[in-house]
Amino acid sequence: MRIIAGKHRGRNLSTISGNFLRPTSDRVRESIFNILTQGGKSLKNKDWVTNAFVLDGFAGTGAFGLEALSRGANHLTLMDNNQNALDTCHKNVVALNERSNTEILNTDCLNPPRTNKPCTLVFLDPPYFSGFSNSVIDSLEKTGWIADTAMIVFELEEKESFRCWDQAIVVEDRCYGNSRVIFACWTSSKDK
Repeated sequence: MRIIAGKHRGRNLSTISGNFLRPTSDRVRESIFNILTQGGKSLKNKDWVTNAFVLDGFAGTGAFGLEALSRGANHLTLMDNNQNALDTCHKNVVALNERSNTEILNTDCLNPPRTNKPCTLVFLDPPYFSGFSNSVIDSLEKTGWIADTAMIVFELEEKESFRCWDQAIVVEDRCYGNSRVIFACWTSSKDK
């Protein structure tokens, strides 16, 4: 696993051994970032990565968030409640010298602490078939993690059912092997 583009391009990331983690391949991550940076009309012709405040929930190795920092995001919060994942995130953040731009939280995405720093780009990759899609978004929104206008990138298993959140519009829905990636533009209730 490596960083694909930006200032840390080609740098290897530490991984976690064991079967509790299902890292997204470099190829799929590259496709996701191509959509986020050049997504065209469906993504409002906007680069969602540059200057973003990023939340990488269910962070695992932190690869999504660290890729975003490498490509010009301003700040990253890595959120996980597995100690092996947190240790690996810490190793990767230190190796890339991104400590000043990164916060690592030992917390469950279903019960996050309150924040006053909402994120404009949110990556969520919960365990497949966990059924967390709606409850995790509710928890993150209620505690201030999702900015009024944000892009949410949600990964799930290809055959897993998905119901979009009330305050979001799905703008892309892609399958890569047995992974399905949903890109949804969040709109706060006060903007509707």
